[in-house]
Amino acid sequence: MILIVDSGATKSDWIALDEKGEQLFLTQTLGLSPEVLTREVIEDRLANNFELSKNRTEVRQLFFYGAGCGTDRMKNFLKAIFKDFFPNAKAEVREDTFAAIYSTTKIGRQGIVCILGTGSNCSYYDGHQLIQKVTSLGYILMDDGSGNFFGRKLLRDYYFHKMPQDLGIKFAKEYDLDADVIKEHLYKQPNPNTYLATFARFIIENKEHPYCKGVIEKGLQQFVNNYIMQFELATKVPISFVGSIAHFLQDELEACLERNDLILGVIRRRPIEGLVEFHKETI
Repeated sequence: MILIVDSGATKSDWIALDEKGEQLFLTQTLGLSPEVLTREVIEDRLANNFELSKNRTEVRQLFFYGAGCGTDRMKNFLKAIFKDFFPNAKAEVREDTFAAIYSTTKIGRQGIVCILGTGSNCSYYDGHQLIQKVTSLGYILMDDGSGNFFGRKLLRDYYFHKMPQDLGIKFAKEYDLDADVIKEHLYKQPNPNTYLATFARFIIENKEHPYCKGVIEKGLQQFVNNYIMQFELATKVPISFVGSIAHFLQDELEACLERNDLILGVIRRRPIEGLVEFHKETI
């Protein structure tokens, strides 16, 4: 059995294939980002999934693409967990950027591939190798244009009284904005980045409001300036995206690229389908 996994900060998509490339099952767990979760939490999320627990000894190969897997320390941390949980499997752990590339860009083709979901990232693919200009320092300092970026912006503007009154009233009705609740989630609960990203739904649902429209435009432009424009060939190659923010703000993203004379490539909400096709070619 072969397992292919696309793991974001919020959730992980798992697809199992047999030796002929036929799908055996599809399942989900919560996100398994090693940067923000302990070994115990990750082990619990694996063990609590029926399909994974039932088939743990049948897995021979595991291809894991995950948020927070950009360093050897994080890769080895996850590999040790997978070795215990899937005792007969050879595990490969790569950062989620590779999942985005393999699902949007053909081998041998050049392009810039971006992640805009709970977090954000951007890489140049020369057809064979991945090149990054920006080293991510995590959601607190980076992740421009992402779900947690917009969530942080909404909370700050609400508490600094910069959000329009009509929108602020609506915002307060949809979320528990008690300061103690917010601080509990941010400083004591796991996955604070995912918690922040839950507020992005509000900006998407109200994206026609002048305030939200302005926040979205500035956030996407900030992502373009700080990430995409780092690459000299930014205006010469297609730029593809994966992630929920890219999917739900597709029109706004397309307009932003057009304003910057950039070429839009492919937008996928989830890269898992493209990943399966990529790995089927190597079976």
